Amino acid sequence: MPFRASSAGSRYPRPMQEAAARPLREDAKVIGLIASAHSLSHFYQLCIPVLFPLIKADLGVSYAELGAATALYYVVSGLCQTLAGFAVDRFGARRALLAGLALCSGGMLLAGLAHHYPLLILASLVAGVGNSVFHPADFAILNGRVDAPRLGYAFSFHGVGGNLGWALAPLFCTGLAALHGWHAALLAAAALGIVMIGVLLAQREAIAVEPRRAAAGAEGSGLGADLRVLAATPVLMCFFFFFLFSCGLTGMQTFGVASLTALYATPVAVASSALTAFLLGGAGGILAGGWVATRTARHDLVAAGGMLGAASLVLVLALGALAPALLAPVLALAGFSSGITNPSRDLLVRASTPRGSTGKVYGFVYSGLDLGAMVTPVFYGWLLDRHMAQGVFLTVFVALLFTIATVLQLPGKARQAQAQAAS
Repeated sequence: MPFRASSAGSRYPRPMQEAAARPLREDAKVIGLIASAHSLSHFYQLCIPVLFPLIKADLGVSYAELGAATALYYVVSGLCQTLAGFAVDRFGARRALLAGLALCSGGMLLAGLAHHYPLLILASLVAGVGNSVFHPADFAILNGRVDAPRLGYAFSFHGVGGNLGWALAPLFCTGLAALHGWHAALLAAAALGIVMIGVLLAQREAIAVEPRRAAAGAEGSGLGADLRVLAATPVLMCFFFFFLFSCGLTGMQTFGVASLTALYATPVAVASSALTAFLLGGAGGILAGGWVATRTARHDLVAAGGMLGAASLVLVLALGALAPALLAPVLALAGFSSGITNPSRDLLVRASTPRGSTGKVYGFVYSGLDLGAMVTPVFYGWLLDRHMAQGVFLTVFVALLFTIATVLQLPGKARQAQAQAAS
């Protein structure tokens, strides 16, 4: 769905409160299908890592080798995400989404059949390519099939679906592995992808979005024009928002427990509970953010305010002055403050996207998440190796604080970019 400019003379678009054109049932179906597919993509991200102890013992590999397989997954996903966005715009989001699910399912199938480390590496490569498809395809379908007044809710449920996928992976995989072994658990995970493909094929008309058809030789078409779209200031600012956000989130999710135990001398169980509170708070914030996003035109202020709140709470955490009993509540509030920005940030990306470029723009800006997850773990580990746990939280604070600078001027810049694209 193309961006609809605000009323004449207004710098900011109106809140999405006008009457929807399509029945709620139709939009709910699309949102449910895409949120379910997104949930499965996050589910697949954790299927292999949660089984590392069993895989290590069976294949006789080190944790470093298993970590390399996971790193390869995210490197491939990050590198391919922008290319997947181009494919979405040229060949259609539905085809790309089905291909991504097939590759993820195929990757889990290969992993389930793996009795040697090289096959596990191949599985990570295949699944990583599949994972690159979801964000550009999902957002192209949501923007193209869901009425604008409901997009805030659509983006909210999309984000919550991803969080649920993360939460279900350990339960599903470790539970089946305990009964039938890790190979069977991964094969069962692969079967879920086949089921999801069947569901989407049965509802293929509901998620159909026409790909862009540029006339041959038309002005503004071709690779050069596509690259100019990605190099536009609003799009780059969205990319850096996602990159900085990922830098902070990686510190919390990956090194939060180790940093809390070092800084506050708390048991691992207490630190783990605090991290769980952060993740649950984030899910609650995403749900609330959908409601907020539909009732405001200032999505930049929602995103900036949420990041400022999260950064401030992380700074309090970094000072090391909290009682252990307050760790979980403070982290829950930080997660909620961060999560409430998600639907608004996705609407900011939408406002920065020219007609016919949804796939490539969402693919490009969301690749910032993968880039942040790739470049920061070594630095966080370096800090912890030098007993600088406080530095971990201070780095998270700085990353979240810098996200604010990337969004405050986005509505005006996006409006200017849209006007130039239309002229």
